[in-house]
Amino acid sequence: MELIENALEVELDACLARPLFCFLAQRSDSGPRVSPLWFLWGDQRVWLIAQLEGRSYPDRVQQDPETALAVVDFDPATGRVEHVGMRGTASLEPYDEKRAGGLLEKYLGTRRENWPAAFVDLDPDAYRLLEFTPETVVARDQSYPAPPTPKDCG
Repeated sequence: MELIENALEVELDACLARPLFCFLAQRSDSGPRVSPLWFLWGDQRVWLIAQLEGRSYPDRVQQDPETALAVVDFDPATGRVEHVGMRGTASLEPYDEKRAGGLLEKYLGTRRENWPAAFVDLDPDAYRLLEFTPETVVARDQSYPAPPTPKDCG
């Protein structure tokens, strides 16, 4: 992985550990497509849970593994804007319950008894893991000074 630019105020790993959405960008026969997804960063790769039925991005990965991925952390109250953009390749891998569990815990917490039923006991035959391996990464802090807090009208 070539880190072309890293202007983040925090470590890249710390930024990507936050429960943010990534945006998976792919080519298709009918034009570009973007899928907002939960992700897990580890071993310099991004992992996504890919539902095989009813989702088109797993098929696109098999047709064309060349992929781009973006993560943005934006907080208008503080002016924080951090962006990580990646280009690389993706592949569908067998469902790994431990890795998928780590991904889901990032967003839903460690108390699985509190998870929505849709995320409990996923069928490994109906899911795969999408492994995205970045070739290049650009990480930028594009934050700006926090806007003034509006005053009460009373």
